[in-house]
Amino acid sequence: MHLLRPFLIALVLGILFLIPLIAWATDDIFLLTLFGRILVFALAALGLNIALGFGGMVSLGHAMYIGLGAYAVGILSTYGMTNGWLHLFVAIAVTTAVAIPVGWVALRTQGIAFIMITLAFAQLVYFVFVSLTQFGGDDGMSLENLSYFGGLTGNKYALYVSLSLVIAFVLWLINRLVNSRFGLVLRATCVNERRINALGTRSVPYRLTAYVLSAQICAVAGFFLANLTGFVSPAIMSWVISGELIVMVLLGGLGTVFGPIIGAVAFLLLEEGLKMLTDNWPLIMGPFIVLVVVFLKNGLWGLLQDSKESAQGNGGGH
Repeated sequence: MHLLRPFLIALVLGILFLIPLIAWATDDIFLLTLFGRILVFALAALGLNIALGFGGMVSLGHAMYIGLGAYAVGILSTYGMTNGWLHLFVAIAVTTAVAIPVGWVALRTQGIAFIMITLAFAQLVYFVFVSLTQFGGDDGMSLENLSYFGGLTGNKYALYVSLSLVIAFVLWLINRLVNSRFGLVLRATCVNERRINALGTRSVPYRLTAYVLSAQICAVAGFFLANLTGFVSPAIMSWVISGELIVMVLLGGLGTVFGPIIGAVAFLLLEEGLKMLTDNWPLIMGPFIVLVVVFLKNGLWGLLQDSKESAQGNGGGH
């Protein structure tokens, strides 16, 4: 099992990273767009998993941060500010400014209250952007100018490669994070927060840092999504998208480093395939997800774990 996992990680990432070459050889831009969208949601799921999988924080509002990242591109480009690095900086800065107070308030609660607070803040921001008619309101808006990165601007192949590199970096970062002292404390708070506090380590700073980091990664995903589609809409911030992110994490493997990528790939490819077969695709997809969650408690990636291992107890798994 331990030898099989690194091989499969390399295989999955290799296939995903070779998509631009395959799309170029077959002149199939749809393939590039489809897998670009998969990578965007894989990145967002990786971010959510830091809070949900390793910190036990069930957030139903992380789509808000994807939307903030996307609207950073849309709003700034509307005013003629097209520098890509500026877009990325503003996306992360605004998300951080929102995530800190939201996380601070939500972490004063537990369980269903935490879920409802994150949902409430996300819905508040959602309706704020719906009311911004100068930026398309509920209908959203097409971007006249994408993030400017010189000659690479608007090049979907370059965008996909950049997104792939970010995915690789985030995987490395999360792997280092969860096996550090910070990660050990964070995972311990997921098991028994009171005991951690009793030992003299304040849990809230660790959990808040994890929450903000997860939000920032989602914002970067939103930045890429806006540039990939050339369109932004409040629908990106819908609680439905937040729910889908949770499903991707659960489907791939809660609290595993690589599981969210497997979950995003499986979820979106299954969705796309079923849509081509029938208009009633949710009737098939829903029961499938329920069966995976019920019978594979560690998700699809958890199938490769030893029976004695758990998603929460082996350094997060790979």
